[in-house]
Amino acid sequence: MRRARVRMSFTIPNLLSLLRMALVGPFIIALLNGQVRRALLVVVVAGISDVLDGFIARFFHQQSLLGTYLDPLADKLLVTAAYVILALPGLRHAGAFQIPSWVTVVVIARDVLLVVVALVLYLAAGVRSFPPSVLSKITTVFQIGAVVVVLLTGIWPELDTAALVLVYTVALLTLGSGLNYVWRANRLFERHPPAPAPPA
Repeated sequence: MRRARVRMSFTIPNLLSLLRMALVGPFIIALLNGQVRRALLVVVVAGISDVLDGFIARFFHQQSLLGTYLDPLADKLLVTAAYVILALPGLRHAGAFQIPSWVTVVVIARDVLLVVVALVLYLAAGVRSFPPSVLSKITTVFQIGAVVVVLLTGIWPELDTAALVLVYTVALLTLGSGLNYVWRANRLFERHPPAPAPPA
């Protein structure tokens, strides 16, 4: 029986994902230099490329295995960089709202948890597909939205209250989606129990 060939080509969506990864550097530099408007522009460009990525992949049937890894990785790199840099105390001179450091820890810890659980599911139970839940997708939208609003506070300081509410909402959603991920993983383990160890 011939095995199905896996597409690993560098399609346009994959190149757009690589572009978003390349934007992480300019984004970090802009924030460290206090250039909030430039950082916001980078986020807008990244958002447009993300929309184009998904549209082209679906409309022109350019989905690929490589794309399933590059697309979320590009998003996570930018989001993680944003939460780390925006939590630095020295950034306040640029006028932007400072994200509490514990919120950044929660965001990063959940992503680490997702990777670890997915790896355990694959190694112990052979589960290859573990798509994100609706709650996880909503959390990602709020995480990105919070970054945009926080950057906007560098232009309109009156948005500080909205930024505070959004950041705390992100923390709650991130905790909830992490717990939901563990619960779903446990359900998968029940349906796909690990194979018994061979006798010594």
